[in-house]
Amino acid sequence: MGFISLQFNKAKGSSDTRMSNHIDRKSIPDNADPRRTCLNRELVELPEGVADRDGAITHRIQTAGIKRKITADQVRAIRVVLSGTHGDMMQIVGNRQLDNWCDDNLRWLNMQFGKNNVVSVVLHMDEETPHLHATVIPIVTGERRKAKSEQDRSKRKYRKKAGDTVRLCADDVLTRDKLIAYHDSYAQAMAKYGLQRGVRGSEARHTTTLQYYRELKKKNTEMVSGLNRLQELKTDAEKELQQVKNEIRADRLKGATTTAVTNIAESVGSLFGSNKFKLLEKENRQLYQEIAYRDEDIATLQQQIQTTENEHSRQILEMQRQHQKEKTEMIKKHEEEVSLKNKVLAKAVVWFPLFRPMLRIEKLCHSIGFNAEQSAHLMTGKPLTYSGELYSEEHNLKIKVNDTVFTVVTDKGKLVLAVGSQHIGDWFKEQIEKSNRMNTRQQIKKNRGFRL
Repeated sequence: MGFISLQFNKAKGSSDTRMSNHIDRKSIPDNADPRRTCLNRELVELPEGVADRDGAITHRIQTAGIKRKITADQVRAIRVVLSGTHGDMMQIVGNRQLDNWCDDNLRWLNMQFGKNNVVSVVLHMDEETPHLHATVIPIVTGERRKAKSEQDRSKRKYRKKAGDTVRLCADDVLTRDKLIAYHDSYAQAMAKYGLQRGVRGSEARHTTTLQYYRELKKKNTEMVSGLNRLQELKTDAEKELQQVKNEIRADRLKGATTTAVTNIAESVGSLFGSNKFKLLEKENRQLYQEIAYRDEDIATLQQQIQTTENEHSRQILEMQRQHQKEKTEMIKKHEEEVSLKNKVLAKAVVWFPLFRPMLRIEKLCHSIGFNAEQSAHLMTGKPLTYSGELYSEEHNLKIKVNDTVFTVVTDKGKLVLAVGSQHIGDWFKEQIEKSNRMNTRQQIKKNRGFRL
C-alpha cells in the first residue's frame, strides 16, 4: 500500500496571483509537459461572472457576510494539495478510477470545509504524478478562540452572545488537532484506493512546490557545472599535450645537439682515451626513454577524456529516449481510454434513457453518505434500510437516522431519491426544522431554570 499526500499552505495578502498563474497554467513550470496540459481540468464550477481562481477567492469573501475588517496580512485562502504515492496514483489512472478518485476528494473537501468555501479544485495531469490543487476560504462562525479564552479567565458573570458571527480565520481551521483529524479522515476516504496515512509523529516532511523547483534548478546547475568542469579538464589536457609536444621538440633538438657533441667527443676521446663521453651517451638514451614514457601517458589521458565524454553523452541520450518513450506511451494510452469512454458513454445515453438520471441519483447518494454498495443497491430499484449519519450539502449539516427506508422512485417522469414517499430534499428540510424546534424548546427550558 502507498501513502496519501495532503499539504496545507496559507495564502496571505490581497491576491494569490503567483500561485493562481501556476495552477491555471498561465505560466508553465519546468517539470510540466505542455502537450499534456490540455488534460488538466477544473472540478468546481465558478460563480457567474467569475473567470479565474483569484476572482473566486474575492467573490466568496465579499459574499460571505463578513462584517469585521480584513487586515492586509490576513490569510484569505488556504492552498490544499491532495495526491498519493506516485506508483499508486499511476495505478488509479491505469485502472480508470481517476474520476472516482476526484469525486471522493471533492466530497471530502466539501464535508471538511463546507461546499461554499471550496472555491476551486484543479486536477493537474501534466506533471509526473497526478494531483489536485484545492483552494479553501477559511470562513468560520461563532466566537473567536482568543476572545473565548479571555472570557473564561474573566470574573464577569455575563458574556456577550457570540451568535453566528461570520469571520475569516485560518487559525481556527488549521489548529493542530484539526490537522491531525484531516489526515485521519482523508486516509479513511482514500483507503479504497490502497492509500494509507503516514506514521504519526514521523520526522519525514513533504517537499513543497518551491523546494521541488529549487532542487530541480540545483540539479540542473550541478549538471551544467559538471559539463563545464569536464570541458575545463579537456582544455587543460590539450594545453598539457601542447606543452609536452613543445618539450619533445626541444628535447629532440637538444638530443640532436647532444649526439653531435657526443660524436665529436668520441673522436676527441679516442684521441685522449677518456670514458667521459660514453657516460654522456648513456644519459642521452635515458632522456629519450623518459620522453617515450611521457608520450604514452599523454595518449592514455586523451583516451580517458574521450571515453568519459562518450559515456556521458550516451547516458544523456538514453535517459532522454526513455523519458520520451514513457511520455508518448502514457499520452497515447490516456487518449485511447478517453476515446473509449466517450464512445461507451454516448451509446449508453442513447440505449438507456434513464442512464443519465441514474448517474445523477448515484452522485446524490454518494454526497449524502451512502457507500458504493448501498448506492448500487438503490439503483436496482430495491429499498435500502439505513442507520447512521447523512450529510446535506445544501444545509452543510449531518443528520443521524435509525432504520430509515430509502428508495429510488419516479415522480412526474423523473427519478428521485425518496424517504418513504417524501422527496429527500423535503425530508432533509423537515428533519432540520424538527431539530431546530427541539433545540429551541431545550433552550427555553434551560432559560427558565436560570436565575439572576
